[in-house]
Amino acid sequence: MSYGIFSSVYDILTENVDYRKTADKICSLLSLNGVDGGLLLDLGCGTGTLSFLLEENGYDVIGIDVSPDMLSEANEKKYEKNSSALFLCQKIEELDLYGTVDCAVCCLDTLNHLDRIEKVREAFRRISLFMNMNGILIFDFNTVHKHRDILADNTFVYDMDDVYCVWQNTYDDENKKTDIDLDFFIKEEDGAYSRYGESFCEYAYETDEILSILRECGFTVLGCYDGYSDNAVTDTTQRITVVAKKTELIYKDEIK
Repeated sequence: MSYGIFSSVYDILTENVDYRKTADKICSLLSLNGVDGGLLLDLGCGTGTLSFLLEENGYDVIGIDVSPDMLSEANEKKYEKNSSALFLCQKIEELDLYGTVDCAVCCLDTLNHLDRIEKVREAFRRISLFMNMNGILIFDFNTVHKHRDILADNTFVYDMDDVYCVWQNTYDDENKKTDIDLDFFIKEEDGAYSRYGESFCEYAYETDEILSILRECGFTVLGCYDGYSDNAVTDTTQRITVVAKKTELIYKDEIK
């Protein structure tokens, strides 16, 4: 999935996301757990908005994303900002680095885009393989509740100045899969609107399953939160944020 047209309007459609608040919370959690700087891996970095904010907080950032179009947007920002961030086009379940990192983040439901739990396991294994001992991993994922009861079979409309987006969901409870169809109406220079479409899927995973796999891959869970708050997870939590520490070694021969 390249997210071609989606990448060009992604920043507009996510204007409601408080990236700075998220970055500040991530940095606070990293600092609280002994990582105040160093090399940070941003998995599913998209157009790089969060990557640059984390870099501003003193981290050297490597951004990973499967979409070359998203990374093209990130690299344009990189030169505008005179940033030193490095962006690589990779699948997170096939992560391959030249060295190790001190910490990693995986935000905005990146894990929900993995279509099998085996891929989630492989992603955690590879993150662990390329992370220093006692390194910190912070990631989030959309809950089954959000997929089943919020996204469900609902339609959402985003009406921006130059972009109109219709977001339609179809939920398959048996497979805990949400098919997402996006129709974009983008204003051209002559004032007319052109229509484009994107389709992709998200998959919901049970929290216990995610945490069990995380432990299998050499991590100790330090905390789970309701989004990027200090609140505990409840039955109505839509996004769970997990903080974990690498406490056991993973060897390359354990990776598929």
